[in-house]
Amino acid sequence: MGMTMTQKILAAAAGLDKVEAGQLIEANLDLVLGNDITSPVAIKEMDKMKVQGVFDKDKIALVPDHFVPNKDIKSAEHCKCVREFARKNEITNYFEVGEMGIEHALLPEKGLTVAGDVIIGADSHTCTYGALGAFSTGVGSTDMAAGMATGKAWFKVPAAIRFNLTGKLPKWVSGKDVILHIIGMIGVDGALYKSMEFVGDGIASLSMDDRFTIANMAIEAGGKNGIFPVDDRAKAYMEEHSARAYKIYEADEDAVYDQEYTIDLSTLRPTIAFPHLPENTHTIDEIREDIAIDQVVIGSCTNGRLSDLRTAAEVLKGRHVQKGMRCIVIPATQAIYMQAMEEGLLKTFIEAGAIVSTPTCGPCLGGYMGILAEGERCVSTTNRNFVGRMGHVTSEIYLASPAVAAASAVTGKISSPEQL
Repeated sequence: MGMTMTQKILAAAAGLDKVEAGQLIEANLDLVLGNDITSPVAIKEMDKMKVQGVFDKDKIALVPDHFVPNKDIKSAEHCKCVREFARKNEITNYFEVGEMGIEHALLPEKGLTVAGDVIIGADSHTCTYGALGAFSTGVGSTDMAAGMATGKAWFKVPAAIRFNLTGKLPKWVSGKDVILHIIGMIGVDGALYKSMEFVGDGIASLSMDDRFTIANMAIEAGGKNGIFPVDDRAKAYMEEHSARAYKIYEADEDAVYDQEYTIDLSTLRPTIAFPHLPENTHTIDEIREDIAIDQVVIGSCTNGRLSDLRTAAEVLKGRHVQKGMRCIVIPATQAIYMQAMEEGLLKTFIEAGAIVSTPTCGPCLGGYMGILAEGERCVSTTNRNFVGRMGHVTSEIYLASPAVAAASAVTGKISSPEQL
């Protein structure tokens, strides 16, 4: 009985020839990640452990991004805690305001995540780096503390689901639509503690940004991680962004999967997740009545990358945000912000009546930069639409791609670019 791609990576990190689903292992870590919300908890737990420093100052990444720039005194204190810890332990990869970005866009951009890595992060969307062929998963702050202290973590080896992707995405359909389609199909617990392994000839047509988006939302299907094979496009990305050596693992032909699905990308349509779960999906063609909205957010670790901004700008060019609407655009990193500025995308957004924010998670988790009032509706390119996620408990979040979000900003109702 063979191993999946995820199982091979975990076996190597544990120093074992073979692992099986359900097996408990202790694995060596290549990177431990924390942000301004989760790191202070981990730092306090480390203090209790009475260890002398961190296991490797080069293998820890601290990215204040959730409430940064500081939205209030509490968030300022959290960031101060992280900053002082980073200075005390000479953490190489601490990213201050001006250098930071939304963590899951920033780390691959900085070359800190490559194929074959085992990465834990005290943030559930750490699973993003599976787009590069790494095993990456979210953990609690106490596990982060143990990881920073020892460079190791315990895992239960996950079983797997295989998603065979064929065909090519049509115009105005992106990786966000792919993962929303999958979550709508299997449910928010459809991949509970399983690795979501993406294969098939359709992957070649997916950009790296599409793959990051798909892997990012594996957790929204309950997945332990999402992972893609390492092809020429992934190699090119890593060689452009990282000086680190990467290691490619491939699933055995006789690897065991609990379920298998085949998805023809050419048949997918713009897909929207209605409140209050990512599984509550509808295609744009299934929406029969106008759904008026108050706000649009384009950004986040899911959809704040350059291709996302280019798509939104293509829709907004020569058009204007509907009167009475708010449209908030959040580039995911400073480098993306700079490139968007050089390409004239920011000018397009501002001329269209949108605002452009510094990189931050901000409204995604109800922090700031776009909190919803009672009864308000938002179309957002973020990853969760739970009750109260972005503000008042009666507000509503509709998850969508940048194309749908931008079109909705123009019309003031949920729309696709085809309808403009």
